[in-house]
Amino acid sequence: MARFGVIGLGNFGHHVARTLYEEGHDIIAVDTDRDHVQAVKDYATVALVGDAANKEFLVNHGFSDLAAVVVSTGDRSHIATLITLYLKELRVPRIVVKAISEDHGRILEKLGATDIIFPEKDMAIRTAKTLAAPNIIEHIPLGEDFAITEVSPPRKFIGKSLVELDMRNRYRITVLGIRDVLTDEFIALPPAQRLIRDSDILILAGRPEDVEEACK
Repeated sequence: MARFGVIGLGNFGHHVARTLYEEGHDIIAVDTDRDHVQAVKDYATVALVGDAANKEFLVNHGFSDLAAVVVSTGDRSHIATLITLYLKELRVPRIVVKAISEDHGRILEKLGATDIIFPEKDMAIRTAKTLAAPNIIEHIPLGEDFAITEVSPPRKFIGKSLVELDMRNRYRITVLGIRDVLTDEFIALPPAQRLIRDSDILILAGRPEDVEEACK
């Protein structure tokens, strides 16, 4: 269990706080809008009405002791920028900030934000990738040209063993694990003779374009 902060409790911040809380983490949730705080109070360890763009407020409420803080202040880019600066000065290890533009994102990065989120852009890219490669379930980028991807196996994989598919040599992909959705069995680094079933989810590591090519 970790301790997280969520600053800004609009739609995005509310769901971040709620999800983290339901996963069993301690959450400090902050907004200047009393209604937003009231809406999230059942999904936070502490829910506060307050001005997080005040460094003293952050210090007094223990933000320097948090594992990560998510900042989502809507269109008020200057507020997000100031909060990011203060969180960096408080040495928060991970600062996740919702940016309103590419320029705003660059400013946040220079100030010390560790993760920049562009919700509409990110969702648009994810939607387009899902349409282009419907077998892909989840995609976690780990760099410019490498990712871990969950896929449902294409029909051409079903009934074949990993050694037959030879994905490492054929597609430059490593199979990290297989999860059977019917039995909830998970096999890490599955053996080469494991046959692929239509109920399997494959966890693959490699370049996104190689995974897409393999799943066509």
